Amino acid sequence: MRTLAFGLLCAAMIGVPAAAADKPYNASVTVVFDQKLANVPGKSMRGVLVEYGPGGHNPSHMHPKSAFIYATVIEGSIKSQINGGEVKVYKTGENWMEVPGDHHQVSANASETEPAKLLAVFVVDTNETKLVFPDD
Repeated sequence: MRTLAFGLLCAAMIGVPAAAADKPYNASVTVVFDQKLANVPGKSMRGVLVEYGPGGHNPSHMHPKSAFIYATVIEGSIKSQINGGEVKVYKTGENWMEVPGDHHQVSANASETEPAKLLAVFVVDTNETKLVFPDD
């Protein structure tokens, strides 16, 4: 119960609908690091662990306009599409970046049988309370 409550709290903190941390998407999102940058006033670095079960995904979304993101696949393979570009598959150890204003249209496990994980590191305005804004 404690883990579920923590997961829902983290989902609320980053602005993902509670369902995104639940079975329909077979995905969970956890803030694992949050630190103000002492040498860059008004900015923070936040680490977000995204875990996908087999076939898991997150809905199409955007991030705060201040967010610069560097994502690294730490397990499995991840499908990603930014700004209507080609859908790319990134394998363990590969990475991509998103700049402020990017639209992340596909974020999914590339496998229907194996789990996948990625670590997304955000540099974002410290006052941002939501990191994900799902499309309506």
